[in-house]
Amino acid sequence: MSVAVSVKNLTKDYGSGRGVFDVSFTVNEGEMFGFVGTNGSGKTTTIRHIMGFLKPDKGCCEVKGFNSWQHPCEIAKHVGYVPGEISFPDVNTGTAFLKLQAEFLGVSDLTHCNELISKLKLDTSANLKRMSKGMKQKTALVAALMHDPEILILDEPTTGLDPLMREEFVSILLDEKKRGKTVFMSSHIFQEIETTCDKVALIRNGTLVDVADMEKIRHHDIKTFKVAFRERAQLESFLKTDFSFGRKEEKRNETEVSLHKDYLGKLFRTLENYDVKYLSEVKYDLEKYFDEIFKGEKENVFKTSV
Repeated sequence: MSVAVSVKNLTKDYGSGRGVFDVSFTVNEGEMFGFVGTNGSGKTTTIRHIMGFLKPDKGCCEVKGFNSWQHPCEIAKHVGYVPGEISFPDVNTGTAFLKLQAEFLGVSDLTHCNELISKLKLDTSANLKRMSKGMKQKTALVAALMHDPEILILDEPTTGLDPLMREEFVSILLDEKKRGKTVFMSSHIFQEIETTCDKVALIRNGTLVDVADMEKIRHHDIKTFKVAFRERAQLESFLKTDFSFGRKEEKRNETEVSLHKDYLGKLFRTLENYDVKYLSEVKYDLEKYFDEIFKGEKENVFKTSV
């Protein structure tokens, strides 16, 4: 696959441990790539380097093969960008701003723009300065997508959106991906990222921790189940078997059991001998994956003997 965005050994040291340090990753064309981390972890600093707004101390960023710092104008032709902090020019209404943006981008056909306005239920006649945070965010999203760019670089794009609008925005992004667009999106919300992205990078204290393949996480080899028994004696008996157990809630006669998917048959055959109150799968998700990395448990594979 062709590389759309490349970050190579990016370092920007602001002192006192702030900045980004030796960050490297690639985003392939047509890929939806998530970038997660807490506030202050380095997400926006990395994105500003990708856009060519900041000069790195070391390393470089490239978009479509163009060095971001050396060719920011060329990069802008291919990118739709939503900044983390939105600031509009001194124009009265959303309509005036979007018309100005269309002229700047050379967009004469506003069909796509109007479709986005309709989907996001944006009132463009409102005064820009008096718009709510959510309305400003929607205006910025329309401005970024209206010229149908090949690459979308979005810094916390759903900030200020209500849950329904977040769903609509995710739907728009998935439609863009189906059309072959490349999407790079930062967020501090794991669920938002894991439901849309192909790969997800986690940055922490300016350092890249890992890049996760969401397909592997969605179809994780290790399965965890919550199981409760009607009697305490049965829980105690089950805990003596050779499965791997996690959290226990003795008041509810409940425990969690983890095992490789190849041994699910053994678990279910074993449970046939017990009076089970309920059994439910505990979903493995992105947050659990990164928690395991932080705890040094990534390589720990739970298995039982046949």
